[in-house]
Amino acid sequence: MLFRGWESVDAPWPDVATVVDHVGVAHLVVTRHALVRQVLAEPVTWLPDNALDAVTPVPVAALRILARHRFRLPPTLANNSGASHPAIREIVAEALHPARVDAQRPWLTDLVRRRVARLDTALAAGEPVDLYAALAADLPLLVLARLVDLPDAPVEAVKDFARAALELFWAPLDADRQLALAAEVGRFHTVLRDFAATGGGLAARLRAAGHSPDVVVGALFFLLVAGQETTSQFLTLLLHRLAGEPTVRAGLRDGRVAVADVVEEGLRLEPPIVTWRRVAAADTTLGGTAVAAGTSVVLWLARAGRDPEVVAEPSGFLPGQRGSRRHLAFGAGAHRCVGAQLARMEAAVVVAEVAALLDGVTVVRAPWCPDNLTFRMPDAFVVRRP
Repeated sequence: MLFRGWESVDAPWPDVATVVDHVGVAHLVVTRHALVRQVLAEPVTWLPDNALDAVTPVPVAALRILARHRFRLPPTLANNSGASHPAIREIVAEALHPARVDAQRPWLTDLVRRRVARLDTALAAGEPVDLYAALAADLPLLVLARLVDLPDAPVEAVKDFARAALELFWAPLDADRQLALAAEVGRFHTVLRDFAATGGGLAARLRAAGHSPDVVVGALFFLLVAGQETTSQFLTLLLHRLAGEPTVRAGLRDGRVAVADVVEEGLRLEPPIVTWRRVAAADTTLGGTAVAAGTSVVLWLARAGRDPEVVAEPSGFLPGQRGSRRHLAFGAGAHRCVGAQLARMEAAVVVAEVAALLDGVTVVRAPWCPDNLTFRMPDAFVVRRP
């Protein structure tokens, strides 16, 4: 699979190249920062309609399971090129308004500090700790639940659903695995559908604006996947990176390095979303390459963040360096991530409160990321003090 791991992130730099993915479908892969941004900024030429299409075609048996749960993903946010997109986005953006997000900072800081204290005690006793499971996994979901009314479901059920959705739609899979994932996603989709009909907050505002039940479900689906799962992944990847950056941690301690700069450099080098997709609406050209209508385009966001024409030291973790903040981890244009400020706030709190915990630790188990076209999905990050 082309996008497994990060071995080729610093390989020679073609502008675009046609590749064949694991199911034999040709994609146009775009790597240069300027071209990726160009595609994202032109939603009429480069449609987002395929953004949520299953990478591995879903077999009939799995489709039947989804159908029994009345599973549908109509155009709402990421995959919506229609006239309804701005109105839906406006309602979601209001729920995640920067002022409302920033109001959660004291509560989140207190929660992270209490968790760090427990982790520090465990490390001092010589115990290994998993910073994904014990710290990062549920934080974004807990914050999101304070901003948006969500179904009354256990945290574990929501996390299992979100990871199942990311695997079902973006991973290379065999038929048996697709059946299991379809059942997992379908079950929670039923919960979302019930909540969409009666829930308050965002769901109620979408209903009041005249949006169909399917649109309400689609917006909630998107939030529970993109609104929290990707952030917990980023927190894990960022902490792993910081564990290997003692100079950066020292700079944080003495004030030479700003927390916000660490977050931005982390987003540039360790984005949880590796790629995103578009489809050509008509025959066109991109970077001198002819592109036929209907061509699937894979925008390599992570590679664009290391473009030497944008950033001074592409592979170095150097917070505040020239070009660091020009990454495309949140996309760009009309479909830029509506939760960008939420993710930044959460990451800033975690960096400020957790960086010192990493001093002197040994990595017992680095995050492992499975094959996936778009999402890295780390599963653990275990450390201990010698």
